[in-house]
Amino acid sequence: QVQLVESGGGLVQAGGSLRLSCAASGRTFSNYAMGWFRQAPGKEREFVAAISRGGGSTRYADSVKGRFTISRDDAKNTVYLQMNSLKSEDTAVYSCAANFGATTMFVNRYDYWGQGTQVTVSS
Repeated sequence: QVQLVESGGGLVQAGGSLRLSCAASGRTFSNYAMGWFRQAPGKEREFVAAISRGGGSTRYADSVKGRFTISRDDAKNTVYLQMNSLKSEDTAVYSCAANFGATTMFVNRYDYWGQGTQVTVSS
């Protein structure tokens, strides 16, 4: 089992920045590719970003490319999502997920999920 706990969400004005963190415990964090997803009210969960084991490869949704950066610190068992130039359409609950496999954007490939943290961007 891998337990994931997100933090860093909050209320920010459009154009502002937030950094989300996801702390992992349980099995060896470095063995997992990690992803960030988000879900806005009334919408399906969507892929935001993913990072491979070791951090050598990353993937982003087109909607966040150039604004968001995913990174990981295996010594701290933590994955981060730096979000810049935030827009009102970025408002959602953001969740991190762990996948014992390759980097992927597909929700059903992830084995473990955190509870999520709310991000609200005011225009």
